[in-house]
Amino acid sequence: MNFGTFFECASRMPVWQSILLRGDHGIGKSQIVYQLAKHFALPVVERRLSQMSEGDMIGLPKLDNNETKFMPPDWYVRCCKEPCVLFLDELNRATPEVMQAAFQIVLDRTLNGHVLHPGTRIFSAINTHSRYNVNMMDPALLDRFWVSELEPTTDDWLAWARTTKVHPFLVDFIAQQPRWLDTAGKNVDYDKVQPSRRSWERVGQILEANKLFDSPENETFYSLSMGLIGVEAAAAFKDFVMKIDRQVSAEDILNKWSPALQVKIEGLGQERWNVCIEKVGEKLASFPEDAKKSHVTPKQAKNLAAFMKMLPGELRIALWSKIAVLGAKQIETVKACHVETKDLILEVFNNPADVEKLQKAQEEKAKAAKK
Repeated sequence: MNFGTFFECASRMPVWQSILLRGDHGIGKSQIVYQLAKHFALPVVERRLSQMSEGDMIGLPKLDNNETKFMPPDWYVRCCKEPCVLFLDELNRATPEVMQAAFQIVLDRTLNGHVLHPGTRIFSAINTHSRYNVNMMDPALLDRFWVSELEPTTDDWLAWARTTKVHPFLVDFIAQQPRWLDTAGKNVDYDKVQPSRRSWERVGQILEANKLFDSPENETFYSLSMGLIGVEAAAAFKDFVMKIDRQVSAEDILNKWSPALQVKIEGLGQERWNVCIEKVGEKLASFPEDAKKSHVTPKQAKNLAAFMKMLPGELRIALWSKIAVLGAKQIETVKACHVETKDLILEVFNNPADVEKLQKAQEEKAKAAKK
């Protein structure tokens, strides 16, 4: 089941039905639980059962009128007092005692007489392949769940990545070379570092934090990547970024526009047009805040308009949004760009086909963000 189908099914599940996600590591099981919690407008109470003892689950005893009673832990009390998403992660890595306590929660929605809030939803996630060091799950426990074998597609990851802060170079790389996204279901040596959907996200974060996307020839670019995604994937990614980074820069668009450059950009395709738009946006955002001075010259604004003119309608709007987001603090820069681009934006809204494409793109983006 891919993520889109899972989200659709899980969002329709009655609150009392516990849900179990099964799949490889690093595919986004935890993230989709948090996305569903956002959909339900519920807080997440997450517990990694592999790190818990029996006392962490059932609480500690106290003496009450010469009777011993167990006081539940704070996280469980919260799930009893208010509706939450109770996320029991790594269920099949837990000790037998912890699994038995979880059994009671999943089976009866209660633990030592403390009943979950009727609005609390239960999710759990596990790895199931023989290569993982996990415990067998009691069939009676498994029977209480609605079980989903998650096999997310490349498009699932790309849709998510485009709505988050994953660097556009990385998104472009996976879109063009999806074989590097993860190793799920592939015959690989798992003793070696291998790429996963989770590790690609971390690669982007680390490279961006160290400002290395602009200098992929730096040996640190490869070394940092290799430790997260392995030798082969890191080499392929470095080669890709070295080439794409030298194809078109924001400076090329703003300062060196020419017929030859336009032909070059036209041959890149939509994924790389998105990268160019991101580069321009980053360049504009890097200007010092100055409400009285434009950091874009009339010539640069004309070049920007020439670039915008060759883009389809929805990407023209995407580029304009990079300009508009500068806001009042850089209003003169916005105005300078607006003078040359306003007619191109109006063309989009005066063209029914472009408006329809724009609406569809916005709907897909909203749907992806919701998931």
